[in-house]
Amino acid sequence: MSQPEWKKYICRACGLIYDEALGDPDSGIAPGTRFADIPADWVCPLCGVGKADFEPYVPRTPLVAANPAVMPVDNGGVVVVGGGMAGWAVVEALRALDQHLPIKLISACAADRYHKPELSVAISRGRNSRQLVKQSAADAAQALNVQLLAHTFVINIDSAAKTIHTTRGDFGWDKLVLAAGATPTLPETLPPSLCWRVNQLGSFDKLFAVLAQKPQHVAVVGAGMIGTELAEDMARAGHRVTLIDRTPHPLGGLLPPQAGTKLQAALAAQGVTYLGQTHVENLSRLADGSYQLQLQDGRGNPTVLQADQVVAATGLAIDSRLPERAGVLFHPQHGIVVDEHSLQTSQPDIYALGDCVGINGQSCRFIAPLRRQAETIAAEITGTEHSGYEHTDPVVRLKTRSVGVEVLGRPQPGAAWQVEADNADALVLYQPQSGGQNARVTLTLRG
Repeated sequence: MSQPEWKKYICRACGLIYDEALGDPDSGIAPGTRFADIPADWVCPLCGVGKADFEPYVPRTPLVAANPAVMPVDNGGVVVVGGGMAGWAVVEALRALDQHLPIKLISACAADRYHKPELSVAISRGRNSRQLVKQSAADAAQALNVQLLAHTFVINIDSAAKTIHTTRGDFGWDKLVLAAGATPTLPETLPPSLCWRVNQLGSFDKLFAVLAQKPQHVAVVGAGMIGTELAEDMARAGHRVTLIDRTPHPLGGLLPPQAGTKLQAALAAQGVTYLGQTHVENLSRLADGSYQLQLQDGRGNPTVLQADQVVAATGLAIDSRLPERAGVLFHPQHGIVVDEHSLQTSQPDIYALGDCVGINGQSCRFIAPLRRQAETIAAEITGTEHSGYEHTDPVVRLKTRSVGVEVLGRPQPGAAWQVEADNADALVLYQPQSGGQNARVTLTLRG
């Protein structure tokens, strides 16, 4: 009797895929374990949600030729700018609908395929860039019959002439997709040459190599989602971590004080020291190669912190240069303005998705909606009937292993919070609103 084919299941929260053939050895799940046979208390190894948050994963079946070949440089077709998760998602969605559509993917980086959320939890698991890459860009381009222009920078976009100017020449296009993402932003007090920014595979790999040499003291500036996840991950890897932010507690822009205090305590139990209501006045490098941070607290008291490494997680910004040159509407905070149903920009035949877009005046920097956004754009470009994109606020889940943090809805600053549950294992808060709950925060202690 033949062995039934292995199935895959995708986490609705973070996009991680459980493959029955591979299992989850890090969590004690042997290769060849059927999803139904996984213990009920198993959680996603990336974001910590339970089995109920997984659903069957049905990969798109690209209509590629039997012997794919990289297409020659030509004009026309679709040009996708950005070789991250958003860019490749659009390429896959397009190829699933049209076998012969000429597609170019232009990327400033190598464009290898990897699951970006894993960067903030990979250090404690000893996973370097080679282990994080799921598929090389060259293999992906060949499989999807796409012309790949890696390590190529876009200089200008002429929307009227439908021409894109790059460091590897000029190309015409019929449809253009902007999937360039966002880049880390730094305050003036953090010189880029003196601190790490973990937003791309290349920079992560260099930091990973440095931290692998010996246990070190790492200062993480910025206690948003990425900074908090990185702080816990590096502490679990055996490093001494100091987390610094202007807010009184981690995730101060998202969590109410009661929840933030519990999160801070959970991080402290892992060895993370939190310096709240504190900002960096100056960062310099000492003669021994370590770094000195001159800090100031909320009362104006100065202090000095010495660290072996400094990691900046102070937010993301969207480069306005290309959107402005392309003549598309752009908001400095939210990004490229797109139609909420078609994801077309203010220019005909130019679409955008992912970190670089704003929908209904809100940034869209989450992994969960990428697949639906890509399918919408692919349908628009190929003229395939579709119901249109419907944007909903995704569930925000912190990828910390010591404490589960889940935020539903959109918390309103200044609005009161009500306690639904508060015990040794969990804290549940919500913001009441006429007719229902405006936002809900759940903290679950995992130890």
